[in-house]
Amino acid sequence: MTEFSFPVGYHQFHPVKIINFQLNRWHSLGYARFEDLAVAAQRIRTLDDWKSVMVSLAQEAESEQRWTNAAFYYRAAEFFTLPSDPDKETLYDRFIDIFYQKACAGEPVERFLIPYEHAHLPAIRIASALPASRSTIVIHGGFDSFIEEFYSLAVYFSGHGYDVLLFEGPGQGAALKKSGLPLTYRWEKPVKAVLDHFNLDNVTLLGISMGGWLCFRAAAYEPRIHRVIALSIAFDYMQIPSLPVQLLVKVLLLSKRLMNYLARLKMNASYQERWGIYNLMYITKTSTPMDATDVLLRFNEHNLHSELVKQDVMILTGAKDHFIPIKMHYKQVSALRNARSVTPRIFTKEDHAENHCQIGNIGLALDVMEKWIGEKS
Repeated sequence: MTEFSFPVGYHQFHPVKIINFQLNRWHSLGYARFEDLAVAAQRIRTLDDWKSVMVSLAQEAESEQRWTNAAFYYRAAEFFTLPSDPDKETLYDRFIDIFYQKACAGEPVERFLIPYEHAHLPAIRIASALPASRSTIVIHGGFDSFIEEFYSLAVYFSGHGYDVLLFEGPGQGAALKKSGLPLTYRWEKPVKAVLDHFNLDNVTLLGISMGGWLCFRAAAYEPRIHRVIALSIAFDYMQIPSLPVQLLVKVLLLSKRLMNYLARLKMNASYQERWGIYNLMYITKTSTPMDATDVLLRFNEHNLHSELVKQDVMILTGAKDHFIPIKMHYKQVSALRNARSVTPRIFTKEDHAENHCQIGNIGLALDVMEKWIGEKS
């Protein structure tokens, strides 16, 4: 099986924070060459340049048969492409084709479509690379992820003796793009479908990014989950801003017409705002910014039901996460008052893992998680 190296360090590729994070993301996960990203950063002035530069990198990698690089450069290009752009689905299809037909050709990767409501949930399974499996780890992402992004993590866990299942739920990857399933906070439903399909019990559930909210929601209702790992948390999206901003938003939310108007102004002002709001509408399958916001606001403390989580829990947080402030870590830890155990870990700059989802030192995060699973199994 292919082995991945996880480089240590968060690099200053680009002065724009969101662009810099995405460039670091693909490098840290083991999918992109440093020298390619350094060249890309010089060519990308704004997000308007992103797609063409990343496609150029992908085509160059294809010509040199660097299939993993090529696949994830297409994925990177797709990431910031607006949902209204027909290239978005074309880039996704190209990514999937190269990933499975070239990058993973000959690898022990099994693909599944799990029946779910009127459609299907995509899943991939990677069996333990050791003679006997220790247990099963089920992995899912969050707001904007595809299961293929976590392949390097799955290979790591497989190499340590675990069977690994990765699945996409509503609002993610092909579950959204091909089956039309919009994002839902009721994550126990897709998790139940996965566990039922594979007849699993005594699993570790690993949720990544927004998946750190979703995994606790699933654990609150699904006793077949025995261990829960949140690689980043959110707890309550309304509580992320400062208190004055929260109060202002509550007032503004009283008028949907005003909120939609303000959102349109922001979208016209910058590509980043336009991409962010359109992407939220895209994954929630809504037609206005306010309708999409209504869906996101359901990802709150009340609907999370942390008090129902009774499993062993690990929470991994970056001290300088630019998406989720550190206060949310402490709120989530405190709310898990009935968990069998809670193991919180805050990564710092000295760890090179202080960023969102430990981008900068994925290898350290994997080592911490693997040791914890072994102790709690």
